[in-house]
Amino acid sequence: MEKGLLLLLNHFSLTGYTRYVLLLLLLLPAKGSALGESYQERVEQTIEIKKLLSRLNLDAPGLARVKAAAPTPELAAIELLTYYRTRTSVKHPVERQVKAAMRGSSASEKDIQVANDALKHVFVGQPAYPSHFCGDDINWATNPYPDKEWVWQLNRMSFWDAMARAYWHTGDEKYAREWCAQLVDWTRKNPRDDQHQYAWRSIEAGIRGYRWTGLFEYFIDSPHFTPDVLVAFLNSCYDHSSYLMTRYTKGSNWGLMEAEGMAFIAMTFPEFQESKQWKEEAIRRLNQEITSQVYPDGHQRELAFGYHMGCIGWFMRTYELAQLNGQADAFSDSYTKIIEKMCEVPMKLSFPDGTTPQFGDAWSGTPGQYYRQLREWAKLFNRPDFLYVATEGNEGTRPEATAFAYDKSGLYSMRSSWDKDAITLVLKCGPDGGGHSQPDNGTFELYAGGRHLMPDAGSYIYSGDPEGRRWFRQTKVHQTLTLNEANSAYAPSLRLWKPGPDMDVLVVENKSYPDLTHRRAVLFVDRKYFVLVDEAIGEGTGDVDLHFQLAPGEAVFDQNNHSVHSDFKEGWNVLVQAVEQPGIKLEAEEGQVSFVYTKKEPRPAFRYRLPKTTTENGLRFVTLVVPYTGSRPSVSARVVGQPPVGASQIELEVVVDGVKKHLTYQL
Repeated sequence: MEKGLLLLLNHFSLTGYTRYVLLLLLLLPAKGSALGESYQERVEQTIEIKKLLSRLNLDAPGLARVKAAAPTPELAAIELLTYYRTRTSVKHPVERQVKAAMRGSSASEKDIQVANDALKHVFVGQPAYPSHFCGDDINWATNPYPDKEWVWQLNRMSFWDAMARAYWHTGDEKYAREWCAQLVDWTRKNPRDDQHQYAWRSIEAGIRGYRWTGLFEYFIDSPHFTPDVLVAFLNSCYDHSSYLMTRYTKGSNWGLMEAEGMAFIAMTFPEFQESKQWKEEAIRRLNQEITSQVYPDGHQRELAFGYHMGCIGWFMRTYELAQLNGQADAFSDSYTKIIEKMCEVPMKLSFPDGTTPQFGDAWSGTPGQYYRQLREWAKLFNRPDFLYVATEGNEGTRPEATAFAYDKSGLYSMRSSWDKDAITLVLKCGPDGGGHSQPDNGTFELYAGGRHLMPDAGSYIYSGDPEGRRWFRQTKVHQTLTLNEANSAYAPSLRLWKPGPDMDVLVVENKSYPDLTHRRAVLFVDRKYFVLVDEAIGEGTGDVDLHFQLAPGEAVFDQNNHSVHSDFKEGWNVLVQAVEQPGIKLEAEEGQVSFVYTKKEPRPAFRYRLPKTTTENGLRFVTLVVPYTGSRPSVSARVVGQPPVGASQIELEVVVDGVKKHLTYQL
């Protein structure tokens, strides 16, 4: 028998570690011996290898030795691992050849902490919650919190990325050993069936499809990445792509993640028999979605800033992978042009510190959060204006404009300058963005002097506190108009957009209720303060409320002047003052704001209320919104003449600290 084994080894020109492993495999004891359990495991593994071999195109270039060894599945798995370790025909953003150069510089302190916790099975799920121990024998269905997002995101395995970076950073094989064990454990415990739906939503499958191909590049050279690990990994990748071929969530960011996962598996592992079909279908979907999901003005249709930024990545990464592998011509001619328009959004609609409006399911982020991406895009698209904003004016060319209209998506911004302390207002009056949008048309955020003076409420949470989520999704907790405190509809229109050197004018309408339209005019005067003219036009009757909210902190209410102002002891404040008219009331409201998922805090909120008792006449509010430093300004305003509500021309007289202005706009 030994002579036959040696002849077999010599036939395949195997040496060293491969010969040793093969001998162990071939000399396993027969079933029924003291090692019968190992024999059974080996039988099961042989079945898994045969399944994988049946899924591969063994006639593909480079797989001749695998095909020759196929009658001996264990040997074929060894040859397949050798093939992948030496393969150079496929490129990936994770470049294995730079591994040595990345020693000591590929992981952050946070990465090391997350990776070390993961070694002990203390995992990150939804990152707003604490990490949690999922058992010595890992329970991948663990959900210690009332929010389903935790277990869903547990099965996206962000902590595996940290383990990969920690492995390259330190060179310590403990990370590779544990990752390999966890990978096999997950594939064994999570078959795609009804009992494991927590792990097999299409969004998680797509995210894994993308992430796992990078993990493959990180760990493939480790001695702990054995043929058994390779077989488990590739069979699961096949299962992922086969599943994603049956799931297509059109018009949603889910559809992009589904396509991305399938594309990355297909292009990273072209050896699968179905890879060409997967790749073509994934790219077909991306070509379709980039025109159906992105408005002609460049904003993604869900109208939530974080998802817009995510969609840029989902569209871009697959294109870049195809480009690396000489396959970019599969994308439409307009594909990258649309992405470039999408990349303009954070330049035009973000605040001077690099944070963003948190309309819908979005959070403002941390200062400078998007500057790194703008810098990358500046190089990619040769955009010196991107570079100027990304470097806060230190490089590049200052954008020519300070006011921007995204008329199809209903987002508008006005800013006093491109300085870091600039006054900036961003307003939303757009179509229904779906599940990540909120009924908030007409709302705005105001920023000045490095402070979010009037931030949007945000969204707080997805599934862990449904009552809390519902509270944040009320029209009345946004800076807009309501009738009888009911939620408004999405029925926007742009009536006037007229930026200018001394005054920017924006007039939008929203048919908020069947019998009442809200028209809001915003006048940005001398790039210093804002005048709002809000009209309730139509036959609807009841309480008409105009709502405002300030940043967390103290606020001073002045009933005599119908004004409220923030009361920060240092830096910028804001004054909101309504013009006196019969019946108007200033009333405090409940105010909350969420800057971080699962966290909320109180903040000043108030409304101006006017009763509408007749179906014939509409109502009009005139409000000054004045950001300032130092002492509170003295302000007043009046409408000149008696134009009816809904008139096409309005003339105003406004006085701020003794400076009188005559302002007018005409539709």
